[in-house]
Parts: sequence; structure tokens; C-alpha cells
Amino acid sequence: MTTEPDSDLAATVAAVTAGQIRAGTRLISRIERGDDGVTPILRALFLHGGHGRVIGITGPPGAGKSTLINRMVGHWRRQGRSVAVLAIDPSSPFTGGAVLGDRLRMGDHSGDPGVFIRSMASRGQLGGLARAAGDALTVLEAMPWDVVLVETVGVGQNETDVMRHAAVVVLLQTPMGGDDIQAAKAGITEIGDIFVVNKSDHPDAERTARYLEDMLFLSQRLHGDRSWHPPVVRTRAASGAGVEDLAAQIDRCFATLAAHPELARARMAERVRHRVTEILRHQLDRRLKSEASPLLDPLIEPVLARRGDPYAVADELLARMFA
Repeated sequence: MTTEPDSDLAATVAAVTAGQIRAGTRLISRIERGDDGVTPILRALFLHGGHGRVIGITGPPGAGKSTLINRMVGHWRRQGRSVAVLAIDPSSPFTGGAVLGDRLRMGDHSGDPGVFIRSMASRGQLGGLARAAGDALTVLEAMPWDVVLVETVGVGQNETDVMRHAAVVVLLQTPMGGDDIQAAKAGITEIGDIFVVNKSDHPDAERTARYLEDMLFLSQRLHGDRSWHPPVVRTRAASGAGVEDLAAQIDRCFATLAAHPELARARMAERVRHRVTEILRHQLDRRLKSEASPLLDPLIEPVLARRGDPYAVADELLARMFA
């Protein structure tokens, strides 16, 4: 753990909020290393955030998320918008680092100062996002990016954390591999704001799109009228077909949120609740690992002899820690 002097903290915050990519990159690297010294910086940066659009891109492996993002970045750059991409990749079993490296798959934009692409290893974290992703997004949101994209690792049905970090969530499906059945099991109507059937030139693409539209219609009927009805967009990421339509739907979703501030506030409140819980869970985990042995050992014996239970031990530990 390193302590950040006040002068260094102010300089780092000033550099990041001014959009200095090197400063942002160094800070995200410190976050990935688990440096507790970044917490005061993150607290300060959070107050500068909330200006760019945070968009989550999720879906099963092989759906074409990275290819589609590459096309989307190109579209926004032609409009003059700056874009940051946080891509969560599987972890290497040897180094713990990101295996796939989306910077290679999005190489069309290397050297463009208006594009920032950062791969982050999931490190076994369920939910499709790395544990450090929330902190990294705090950094990127404090920088003057017009659009911040976060791509999940592609682990299948567990990728729901993205809806608690992004203002708008785009969920990709493909017409292959029985995704319609997976979609029903995963309850994806509760995850996505916009649904994309990629590889729409496939013979089963239209069937998959109609299936999604029927599910979304039924969901809206069951839950009553909503301010936003999720559309289903057909794309072919490899050729760029449908990208302009998708970008227009994303703009329309943000416009709807702006026109319904109560909906936007409710969504933001849910994201803040999740973020606070996430930070608290991490802090408790660190404290337990550093202090659990002297606290826990005296409480274990009654449990071993079946004179006590682990639930009571957990309550006792929480009471002592919060005291």
C-alpha cells in the first residue's frame, strides 16, 4: 500500500480529468495491482464523473462483441466523438493477465488519440466483469470521453453485473447454438436495453430476432407500460451492416432517459447501491483475510464440537468488526 501525498493526489486528479491518457493508464494499472493508495484518488475522481455515456456490451462467447465494438468505435469517430473501451478478457492461467487482448482485435484504431482501449483480466470473477472494473470505470468516466464502452468477458448466463455499471446495455445474440433457449433461461429481457442479433445473414437469424421480439412484447405486457421498449437490431459486424441503426437506437435510449429523469434517477440509484455493496464486500474480504485468524480461531472450537454453528460465528465476526 502506498500513501498519496496531497500534492500528488491533486496532480493525478488534474491530469486524469484533463484527459491525459498516460495518467489514466497508470492509475488503472495501480487498480489492477490492488494498490489501496488509489482510494483517495478514486473518491476525488468520482465527483468529476457522469459526463460521458457508459454503454455495456454483453452476450455469449462468439457473438461478435469485439468486432461489433470495433465498428461502433469507427462510427462514433466519424461523428467526431471520442471513445474509451474497457474490455474484460479471460485470465491467463499462468500470468493472471488478459488472454485475448482486445487491443489486437480492435487494431483499426491504434494510434488514434480519440480512442482508448484497455483490456482487463477477469481473474475468475463471475458476473462477466473484473472486480476492478468498477474502479476503472470511475477513472474513465472522470476523463473527457464522449462514450465509454465496457465489454464483458463472454461467460454466458452470468453476465448481469454490466447492467449495474452501464447506463445502457446492449445484449448480443447469435442465430447459432440454441441461443433462443439460453435466452429464455437467462431471463435476458431484464438485462438488455437494446438487443442485437448479429450475423444476421445466417438462415436462422430472422427466427431468432422474431423470438426475441415476442419475448420482449410479452415481458412488456406482463410488467405494464414502460418508458422504453427494447428494440431488436439486426447486424453483421464483419461487414458493418446495421451499425448505424444500432448507434441510432443507443442515442434514442439515452434521449428517453433524458426525457424521463425519474427513470434515469432510479437506474442511477440502483447502480450506486450496487457499487457501494461491491466496495463494502471487497473491504470486508480484505479485513477478514488480514484479521480473521485471531478473531475466528477462538470461535471455531464450538462449531467443531457441534455446540455452535457457522451462522452464529459469522454474526459474531460482523458484530466485532463493525464495533
